Amino acid sequence: QLQLVESGGGLVQPGTSLRLSCAISGFRLDYYAIGWFRQAPGKEREGISCINSRGGNTNYADSAKGRFTISRDNAKNTVYLQMNSLKPEDTAVYYCAAYEVLPLRRCALSLGEYDYWGQGTQVTVSS
Repeated sequence: QLQLVESGGGLVQPGTSLRLSCAISGFRLDYYAIGWFRQAPGKEREGISCINSRGGNTNYADSAKGRFTISRDNAKNTVYLQMNSLKPEDTAVYYCAAYEVLPLRRCALSLGEYDYWGQGTQVTVSS
């Protein structure tokens, strides 16, 4: 079955970096757009970044632009989110998600597009 498993979260100090990984199994990654979302306590889940099926198109929320980078390795069926200059407001559970999409189609950051979700990984930014 389709499965997404996040890893790489943890407790870090402000200004440092983390790289999250989303390992995907059960389907060919190059037919799916992948997104990263996060949900802080008491807040709605929000889209952070996405990458289209072939990796040529990426999209970022304003909160992630300039600090986060999404990438994918289709050979390893893994998508990454490199997060730099982390801030306390980045504290949240981070989820990766997937939906099937035509090749070269731009990815979307809206939750409703995504059909498959991982279980999440906690990121805490605190001094």
